[in-house]
Amino acid sequence: MLNYLFRRFLYMAPILVGVNLLTFVLFFFVHTPDSMARSVLGDRYADPAAIEAWKREHGYDLPRLWNAQAHGLERVTRTIFWQKCMPLLWLDFGRSDFDHHSIGEAIRTRMGPSLHVTVPMFLLSFVVTTVTALWVAYRRGGIADRVVLVLCVAFMSVSPLFYIIGGQYLFARVLRWCPFSGYAPGLDGWRFVVLPVAIGVLAGFGQQVRFNRTVMLEETQKDYVRTARAKGVSEPVVLLRHILRNALIPILTSVVVTIPFLVMGNLLLENFFGIPGLGSYVLDAIQRQDFAVVRAVVYLGTLLYMAGLLMVDLAYTWADPRVRLG
Repeated sequence: MLNYLFRRFLYMAPILVGVNLLTFVLFFFVHTPDSMARSVLGDRYADPAAIEAWKREHGYDLPRLWNAQAHGLERVTRTIFWQKCMPLLWLDFGRSDFDHHSIGEAIRTRMGPSLHVTVPMFLLSFVVTTVTALWVAYRRGGIADRVVLVLCVAFMSVSPLFYIIGGQYLFARVLRWCPFSGYAPGLDGWRFVVLPVAIGVLAGFGQQVRFNRTVMLEETQKDYVRTARAKGVSEPVVLLRHILRNALIPILTSVVVTIPFLVMGNLLLENFFGIPGLGSYVLDAIQRQDFAVVRAVVYLGTLLYMAGLLMVDLAYTWADPRVRLG
């Protein structure tokens, strides 16, 4: 196990460096510091003197990769790449281009509200969609299966904005079961997150149930299922101990894409419900054209996705004992 983890960390290192280099090229070669200054200042005020002043203020006046005017190691260290992108490798996110606040501190502060919404939504959605898919797979071809499939298609055909706006109007404004928007930390904040969590589960219900149902139907046709039934094994045991456990591998693979969003938050939900999480933080940074925050979030998302892949590989060994980490 330790050898496997060590090799995986070695594989992750060049990928993270490559993402960092790609981000640097996109932000400082494709979208140059001069373009950044013009975007922030506006065409009316973006004269050459103002552009140079903005670049000096934010440290974008340095050479990008090689400083020929410096001496020794400063030829490398006194560059935009070293000062703006290299610190990301050791999780030093720097400061915002907009108001110079610490990006790392903002991420740590806003991570809690995001997790307060996304973790219950993730767990509830996983349980509800898996149980529903298992049930309709057992009832394949029956009325229940057809009704659930129609509901899944209906849920997939509706925009998430409809669920958000309709949920706010019905449950917050008309029925007054929960606040319209806002957030409170701790256990007292449950009333602020119950509606976003329910909407998040409902919005992803159709797609996930259809995928899980397809996986479980494929497992029901396997020889080991027919053998178990022929030996007189009860249907609940066949479903839970055989079909579900073997179907978890593709299900866990599909779940990994949602792991970064557990920390990064949900842009639409946090924006509409006024939750001060990372999702609203990223959206505000894009609107303000805060390039430092966007670079940091891109790198953080890559790191979280790779960590999710590692956790899923470890979960494979629990779901299927035949899988060995070699």
